[in-house]
Amino acid sequence: GGQPRNVQPFSDEDASIETMSHCSGFSDPASFTEDGPEVDEEATQEDLEYKLKGFIDLTLDKSAKTRQGALESLKSAFTSKILYEFVMERRMTLTDSIERCIKKGKSDEQCAAAGLACLLCVQMGSGIESEEIFKTLGPVLKKIVCDGTASIQARQACATCLGVCCFIVTDDITELCSTMECLENIFTKAYPRDRDTNGVSSTHNTVLHISALLAWTLLLTICPINEVKKKIEMHLHKLPSLLSCDDLHMRIAAGETLALLFELARETDADFFYEDMELLTEKLRALATDGNKHRAKVDKRKQRSVFRDVLRAIEERDFPTEMVKFGPERMYIDCWVKKQTYDTFKEILGSGMQFHLQSNDFLRNVFELGPPVMLDAAALKTMKISRFERHLYNSAAFKARTKARSKCRDKRADVGEFF
Repeated sequence: GGQPRNVQPFSDEDASIETMSHCSGFSDPASFTEDGPEVDEEATQEDLEYKLKGFIDLTLDKSAKTRQGALESLKSAFTSKILYEFVMERRMTLTDSIERCIKKGKSDEQCAAAGLACLLCVQMGSGIESEEIFKTLGPVLKKIVCDGTASIQARQACATCLGVCCFIVTDDITELCSTMECLENIFTKAYPRDRDTNGVSSTHNTVLHISALLAWTLLLTICPINEVKKKIEMHLHKLPSLLSCDDLHMRIAAGETLALLFELARETDADFFYEDMELLTEKLRALATDGNKHRAKVDKRKQRSVFRDVLRAIEERDFPTEMVKFGPERMYIDCWVKKQTYDTFKEILGSGMQFHLQSNDFLRNVFELGPPVMLDAAALKTMKISRFERHLYNSAAFKARTKARSKCRDKRADVGEFF
């Protein structure tokens, strides 16, 4: 009758075994073996649920380390699997555990609990049950976000969680506006004051400001047109000041938000005109060609890549389309709104993003992918490749990659041959 303290942490092995029972796990042809042993799906599912029940019980443990470990294990499971029925039956228990950990836990535990709250809503999708979860957790998250005595990491995690959960569950415009105002109160503190108009210096709160800005931008993508216009009028002239911030991630977040604002503004008003366009494009062009020696090469490369796209979007109204592959399907990211949404959920789901794109009804609705694709036995057979074929392919790819890198690294190589 005691708590199952000896439950083993959720592992990648658990994910790989159980995933075989889902049609969506068939994204990687290399994951199949010609003569693999049959898996007892029912027994595997029972074993998985037993473990998860143990983790839920351990979120109430007296030890903070044990609680955090249980939260992290639940996060791993929710990232790599679709557990809708299991979660539906235990949603209130999970909500109570998350609420308790956010209220009473220390920084790391609060971050883990906020991350689990995001994944809980991703699992549940939009619906009445998810609204109940957000009604319970929303006020708690807002309190931590606005609490100056809480750790920056906890406030940052709660700001992200607040934006994502509101995006998933909220149909109420009043709640949406309230949440956006809460986030605005945070990231607007990064705007330079009248006494300091030369630039914006990084502070220890910058990571919080970035998370609040990105969460706010995500919510802006689902706002009604009238609200979008109000927000654009309020922030479009102030956001460019953040491009002078010392922090690379703040500069990138501000640049991508500006690109998204311009995209929304032009969709709502074909004759949209921005007065300071020349000054803004000059600043963006400087960031897109930045060669300051005091900045790391990796940072400069990333900054130039992002701001070339931002400048192109604002000057030419163009977006560099990206393609995302998952299993037999393809998805094209062809606008800043879609990119912002995809980047947010990719950050939350990590390596489980492709699996959820294949199997999660909510995410498929968000990206207009339709119902999950079911693969029959014939289709699966065509996707199988032998171990020998995989070996040949990997060897060829490795040789080609090594050859290409050697050319780039050879200082004596003729630069002209690359053009």
